[in-house]
Amino acid sequence: MIQLKESGWIWIIDWSAEDKDNTRIVYFRKGIDLEETITEARINVSADSRYRLFVNGTSIGFGPCKGDNQIWYYETYDVAPYLVKGQNVISAVVLHYPLSDEGNNSVWRTKTPGFYMKGVMKSGTRSIDIDADNSWKSKRIDSLHVLPEAPDMRYLYHTEEVFADGALQGWTKPGFDDSGWAESKVYSSFEISKAVSPGNLYKRPVPLMYEEERYFDKVVVSRKGNTDAKVWDGLLRRRNTVSIPASSTEIVEISAGELTTGFLQLSVYSGAGARIRILSSEAYAYRPEETDDFMFKPLKGDRADWKNGELFGFTDVYHVGGYGTAEENEYYEPFWFRTFRYIRLEITTAKQPLVITDFSYRETGYPLKAETKVQVSDASMDDIWDISMRTLRRCMHETYEDCPFYEQLQYAMDTRSQILYTYAVSGDDRMARRCIDDYHRSLRYDGLINCCYPSYGPNVIPTFSLYYILIIYDHMMYFGDKELVRKYMPTVLSILNFFDRAITEQGLVGRTGGPLIDSQGNWSAYWSFIDWTDQWEATFGVPDAMLEGPVTVESLMYAYVLQHSARMAEYIGRKELAQEFADRAECIKKAVNMNCKGNNGLYQDGPGVEKYSQHCQVWAVLSETVPDQQVHGLMKETLENNELTQCSVAMAFYLFRAVEKAGLYEYTEKLWEPWHQMLRDNLTTCVEDQVGKRSDCHAWGALILYELPSVILGVRPITPGSQVIQVKPAPGYMTWAKGKVMTPQGMVEVSWEKLEDGTYQCGVTAPEGVQVEIIKPE
Repeated sequence: MIQLKESGWIWIIDWSAEDKDNTRIVYFRKGIDLEETITEARINVSADSRYRLFVNGTSIGFGPCKGDNQIWYYETYDVAPYLVKGQNVISAVVLHYPLSDEGNNSVWRTKTPGFYMKGVMKSGTRSIDIDADNSWKSKRIDSLHVLPEAPDMRYLYHTEEVFADGALQGWTKPGFDDSGWAESKVYSSFEISKAVSPGNLYKRPVPLMYEEERYFDKVVVSRKGNTDAKVWDGLLRRRNTVSIPASSTEIVEISAGELTTGFLQLSVYSGAGARIRILSSEAYAYRPEETDDFMFKPLKGDRADWKNGELFGFTDVYHVGGYGTAEENEYYEPFWFRTFRYIRLEITTAKQPLVITDFSYRETGYPLKAETKVQVSDASMDDIWDISMRTLRRCMHETYEDCPFYEQLQYAMDTRSQILYTYAVSGDDRMARRCIDDYHRSLRYDGLINCCYPSYGPNVIPTFSLYYILIIYDHMMYFGDKELVRKYMPTVLSILNFFDRAITEQGLVGRTGGPLIDSQGNWSAYWSFIDWTDQWEATFGVPDAMLEGPVTVESLMYAYVLQHSARMAEYIGRKELAQEFADRAECIKKAVNMNCKGNNGLYQDGPGVEKYSQHCQVWAVLSETVPDQQVHGLMKETLENNELTQCSVAMAFYLFRAVEKAGLYEYTEKLWEPWHQMLRDNLTTCVEDQVGKRSDCHAWGALILYELPSVILGVRPITPGSQVIQVKPAPGYMTWAKGKVMTPQGMVEVSWEKLEDGTYQCGVTAPEGVQVEIIKPE
C-alpha cells in the first residue's frame, strides 16, 4: 500500500463549521533544541491566508505575497542568524479568511486553511529538516476578532477588537509552556493538491517588504484628560512613560508628520480592564450637514486643521489584560499594517491606573530604490515631487495599490501610470512583471480582465482592460522582453476582440457597461468609469452621454490601444496581426469623425449628443483621429474652454500627453494648479481627485515623477528595450532644468538652459555604448 507523503501544510485539529464561516487567527509554534551552531537554515514559508513568522521572539517576515486560485506564493528566509545553541522556538501567527466575502478583497483563500513550512538547517555536513508536521503545536485565538472597517466598508476586513490574554504572554519565545496546546493536523499530499492553490507553490516574485522603526512626529492636541502634551511627546520619543489614572479617560491626537503605512506598536503595563481605541486617519476633515450612510465621505480642506476638523477613519480596540509589568510589558500590534497620518488614542481605564511605555510603528512598503533626481526653474516643483514620491511609495506593497487606506487593490488604470512613474525614477520592473501576470490570470470568458487584481470577487471596468494592454506596451519599450510580449499577446487579442464584438452599425464601440449604480439603485454588471468629474458625479465617473447610448471616449481609447497593439505584434514578428490591428484602428477613427463631431468642431461625448469634455478631445489627439493640422487648435480650445467637462487628477497623465503632442506644453503652468492646491491644503501625498477627495493617497496623481525626467528633461525610450534613448526636452514654461534619470540602460544625465536669444544650450551624458538621440528644444 502506498504511504501518502506529508505535504508540509498543517492546521489545527478542532476546526469547526463555525470556524469555516468566520475570519480566524491561529498560532503555531515548534520548539527546537540545538547542540551545535547552525550555519545555514533556509526555510520556505506560506499560509492560507496570511502569516507573520517569528524565531525566538523576533519577527522575521510576513506574507505570503498575494496570489489567487491559480497560483500561490511562498517566501524564503535564512533564519540561521536568529538560532542559538540550546532552546529555540519557531512560531507563526496565521490569519485565515472564510470562503465568503467576509474578508480582504485582495487576499485569496481556499477550502484548506493552513500553515506551510519546508526547510533544512545545516551544521557542517549535518542536515536537519524543519518541516511543518505534527510536532508543531497550534491554538485558535478566540480573544482576537478581525472585523470589517465599517458596516458599508469591507475592502480590507482588517480592524481588530482584542481582549488581551495573559496566558499567551511570551508565546513566541523559548520557555513558554505550550503543554495545553493541541498537536497540529498534518495535510497529506492528496489533501493539498499541487495543481491548485494553495498547493501550487511558486517563489515570491517581488522583494520582501521593508520594515523600519519609526517614531511619531508630535502630539497635535489633547482632547480630554490631564496629561500634559509634553509628557505625551516624551512618550513618542521613548523618553518617558505616560500614566493614566484609574477610572479616567484620556483622548489624544498625534501626528506621524506625513501619511504613511506601518505596523502599530503599543506597550503597556498594569491597567487591567482598560480599553484603548486606536483610530487611524488620513486627515482632519469636516462632517457634512447631510450624511449618506452609503460611501460616506467627510468634507476635506486643510488636512491639518485640527481646530475645526475631526479625525475620521478606522478603529482598533484593545482591552488591556493587566498582566504586563515594568520589566515585561504587555504588547499589542495589529496583524495588518495601517495607513495613517494621524492617530487618535482614546483610553478609558478601569480600577487600575495604566502605564503606557511605548507607542510607535514600523513603516513598511516595497523597497523602491529611486535614483532619479531633477531640478527645474520652478522651485515649487520640489514640493510636488516630494508628495508625489511619497504617494508612489505608499501605494506599493506586494502589488501596486489604488490607495493604501481604503482598498489596497491593484487597479489597471492606476497601475499603468504607477508603473511608468516607477520606470522613470528607478528603472525597476519587478513589480510591473508580476502585475502583468496578475491581470493575465484574471482573464474572463468574455475576453476582458478584472479591472483590479488580485481580487477575490469580480469587478469589471471595460476600459481598464485597455490600460492593461498599454502596460505590456510600456514594458516592451523600456525592457524589450519579446518572450513576455509573446506570452501575453493572446490576452491582448482577447481584450481587443471583446471591443471588436461591441462595434455598432455606425462603426463605433457600443455600450460596454453603465454607471456603477443606476437611477433605480441597481448595480451595473460592468462599470464604464472614465474619470471623476463634477458633471459625471451622478453617474459615478461615467460620461452621462452613456444614458443616451455609447460614449465616444471608449471608441477613441480602443483605437489608441489598437495602434499600440499593432506595434507589439510587429515587434514579435506577427506582421499580419499588426496590420489587422492598424486597419481596425483606422475604421474606428473614421467612424468617430463621421458620427461624433459637433458643429463647433469638437468631439461629442456620445454620437449626436451635444455634451463635450476634455476627455474626448484628449483621446482624439492621442489616437491621431484629429488631422495633424488641427491638433494645435483643438487642444488650445480644449485648454481654454472652461465649459468642457474637465479632466481630473486621474486623467491628468493623458491630458499632459495630448498637450505635449500639440506643442502646448507651456500651458502646463496652469495645469499644475491642482497640485499647488494640495500643498495649500497641507497634504503630504496626492489626492485621488479634486471632486470627491475620498482618498488622500492615490498614486495616479504622482504625475510629476514622469513629467520632470521623461518630458521636461526628455529622457524616454523610442525603440523597444531602450535600445535607443531619446533626449527631447519639452521646456514648456521652464527656463532651465537639470538632473539624472535612471533607465534600464543606466543613468542618463541632462541639463539644458534657455539663453537670452531664445535658443537652448543642452548637455547630455549617458553610459558608454548606449545610443542616445538628442533633439534640442526649438
